[in-house]
Amino acid sequence: MEHITLLLAIVVVTALVFDFTNGFHDTANAMATTISTGALKPKTAVAMSAVLNLVGAFLSVEVAKTISGGIINEEGIRTEVIFAALVGAILWNLLTWLLGLPSSSSHALFGGLIGAAVMSAGWSAVNGSTIVTKVLIPAVAAPLVAGLAAMAATKLTYKIKANPEARATAKGYRAGQIASAGLVSLAHGTNDAQKTMGIITLALVTQGVVAPGSNPPMWVIVSAGMAIALGTYLGGWRIIRTMGKGLTDLQPQQGFAAQTSAATVILASSHLGFSLSTTQSCSGAVMGAGLGRKGGVVRWSTATRMFVAWGLTLPAAGLVGAGAEFLTKQGPWGIGATAAVLIGGSAVIWALSRRQPVDHTNVTADDLDGDDTGSGAPGVVTTAIAAVTPPPAGSVAAVADEDLKTTIPSPVPTDPAAPPAPAAAV
Repeated sequence: MEHITLLLAIVVVTALVFDFTNGFHDTANAMATTISTGALKPKTAVAMSAVLNLVGAFLSVEVAKTISGGIINEEGIRTEVIFAALVGAILWNLLTWLLGLPSSSSHALFGGLIGAAVMSAGWSAVNGSTIVTKVLIPAVAAPLVAGLAAMAATKLTYKIKANPEARATAKGYRAGQIASAGLVSLAHGTNDAQKTMGIITLALVTQGVVAPGSNPPMWVIVSAGMAIALGTYLGGWRIIRTMGKGLTDLQPQQGFAAQTSAATVILASSHLGFSLSTTQSCSGAVMGAGLGRKGGVVRWSTATRMFVAWGLTLPAAGLVGAGAEFLTKQGPWGIGATAAVLIGGSAVIWALSRRQPVDHTNVTADDLDGDDTGSGAPGVVTTAIAAVTPPPAGSVAAVADEDLKTTIPSPVPTDPAAPPAPAAAV
């Protein structure tokens, strides 16, 4: 019994660690555009987001119930399966944070849970219909819906005002952007904080502490809300940089449209119990806002890397979760080895991140050494095109003549009686 109690405590702590990584991994969803447009200072933005994440955690439990009683069959699932699933989710979250990629913490958790459950009890442990209707379909639909809504809202915004660049108009949009960012943070709390609540509740069900189908206990809601709020406050600056400057250059009007569209999609999904990815919703909205402005562009190289990370999240976290479950099945030494892998892997990723730190002081810089997400440096193709672009017609002779005049100066007149100057050494 002591071993079971200790294991349950380990799982609860690990779940809160995942919730913490979810917080700093997804801060960019709410605040990247607000920071990049200058509507809020970086530290002020993450503090505001943290408070509203905490508030949002108390508003609903529908998503938590989907996690605790819908993704996998509760019967026959051991507590070790939950631990293994969290290991896969945490390591994938940290890896994508290191790379500055806004991948889905939700899908990392689902992937780890599915992989661990299959390794433990086979494919019968997974509810395929729930995964399709409440995970996979929202994963595809949410970024598309948010992107199209943001694109339409951006186009409408620029048509309403004849001079959207006016100072008063820009100030008004910044105020609206702050309000919409707060709404996204609130929506994030109602959706993502509940995922950890659902995981902890599932662990309690496997130990017989609560009955299947129960709502999360109040202490679970409070602890999950505090963990995600703390992670949000620390700020996932690498991902904020990618979403704020790496995908597109946003003006306040676009930021307002993107955040309002994303918040609407997230809140609607939370009400319906759809455990969608807030990251994918907000990323889709940012790209839609970028395309909605005339002359706006999306940096598809960064977007492609992000799409690849989205596609890899479920299977990659699932493989790590399955491997961790294989270890935990070996007994107490396997659980200890899994914990060592988690701690060691996290330490290595943290050490690598210190080689090129990104924080609130440089998150809006145009470029960093070795960073290709900034907007300041031209790309390779742009540089190559500029190098071979011919000069304007009719100016070749003038340019050549000017170059000769500046590079081959005319000789200076000298006095014929003066002695000749010594020859220059070659």
